[in-house]
Amino acid sequence: MRMLIAVFTLLFATLAAAADHDTPVGLWKTIDDKTKLARSHVRIVEVNGVLEGRIEKLLNRQPDDDPDNLCRACTGDRKDKPILGMKILWGLKHDDGVWEDGEILDPKNGKTYRCKMKIVDGGAKLDVRGFIGISLIGRTQTWVREE
Repeated sequence: MRMLIAVFTLLFATLAAAADHDTPVGLWKTIDDKTKLARSHVRIVEVNGVLEGRIEKLLNRQPDDDPDNLCRACTGDRKDKPILGMKILWGLKHDDGVWEDGEILDPKNGKTYRCKMKIVDGGAKLDVRGFIGISLIGRTQTWVREE
């Protein structure tokens, strides 16, 4: 009987962990697609069925980074605000394995792009595509799950 309970407990824990990796919700390490350096940790959360993400930690400072970690190139409410804690992802909705119809901010240049993303490698990675107009005109970063 104890063995049966142990097997069911292990099976349930494994299924629960696998289910958690079917969604982008969690903490991700962003990897710059040009330099291949880890640049930040972004926490993605779901709010009323829509995903949004905020920068929780900055990594691998570069010489051209703002010395005060402010979004100097941003406009509007984000202008000269701290990058740490800034919402850079919003509006992503799930549709058949892809989260789309959202937007992503590049704090480096202050520009906002349309965005879609997809879980890859069994939930270990997230392909995040920022684009202008159609998805073909853009670039993809692969983020790595931290938790």
